[in-house]
Amino acid sequence: MSREYVEKRNSAYYVADTRVSIASVVHHFRLGASPETILQKFPALGSLSVVYGAIAFYLENQNEVEASLTEDRQAWNEFSKNADPLPASAAEGMKSFDRQGENRFSGRQ
Repeated sequence: MSREYVEKRNSAYYVADTRVSIASVVHHFRLGASPETILQKFPALGSLSVVYGAIAFYLENQNEVEASLTEDRQAWNEFSKNADPLPASAAEGMKSFDRQGENRFSGRQ
């Protein structure tokens, strides 16, 4: 029985029946995360077969997915150019949060 693991919604790709974007899965996959680690990070995916299905979709449709990710990045860059800057205290908090998340994923403390 065949199953669709990824669906397109509002010009973006998502793992079917979840709110997890394919961009999130691809990001961790590119960093070298195993399917088991991706499932731990996104329990809404439900099973390893879904993670493998999402990765397989990406690998089979890499050009199309990359084009979508590029469009998302461009839209974000355009938004951030026109958005009001964060207050200094919030910007510093985001830097700290980014470093903590990076250390947690890499195993560094």
